[in-house]
Amino acid sequence: MYARSTTVRGDPGAIDEGIAVCRNEVWPAVQGMSGCVGMSMMADREAGRCIVTTAWASDEAMRASAEMVKDIRSRAAEALRADTVDVEEWQIGVLHRARPAGDDACVRATWTEITPGEVDQMVDSFRLAVMPRLEEMPGFCSLNLMVDRMRNRGVATVTYENRAALERSREMTMTMREEVVPRMPATITETAEFELVMAHLHVPEMA
Repeated sequence: MYARSTTVRGDPGAIDEGIAVCRNEVWPAVQGMSGCVGMSMMADREAGRCIVTTAWASDEAMRASAEMVKDIRSRAAEALRADTVDVEEWQIGVLHRARPAGDDACVRATWTEITPGEVDQMVDSFRLAVMPRLEEMPGFCSLNLMVDRMRNRGVATVTYENRAALERSREMTMTMREEVVPRMPATITETAEFELVMAHLHVPEMA
């Protein structure tokens, strides 16, 4: 399974308009494309930052869609009054759901630089050492690890049932990082928190 993420940094005051365009225009267009297996959208209203991720059944399907999505990506960026638009492509390494994400769900995303040649070890370490700890967090809904083998990068997203659960998890997450991350072939480069404003994903369990 593969995914394309589009990160838009724009006007915080345009977030609701951007969400509406993604719901009413982008998602209907994307879901009709061959090989599409879902779409999600995360939003940081204070920073004006949104990440829209489309999931694909194969690398071929994702690449075949590249030209078709350009116009609708531009439409979403326009609605969000974008300052910058960054597009990245990933392979989905781990996906695990404990319960569905509801309307109040929030996400913590963590980006990493992976030691060259150690992407598979990173995926295995995440599955064996990180996933069991995250499952114990109150309000945990799901997790996802995506990797970019060419650039030795990864991003993990963990979804919680609401903002309160996300906030409660912060201390436990920091403790886990101090204990587990030093033993992994990766370095954390950024962490951010978002509202999960759309979750139309039909990607099978990959745990």
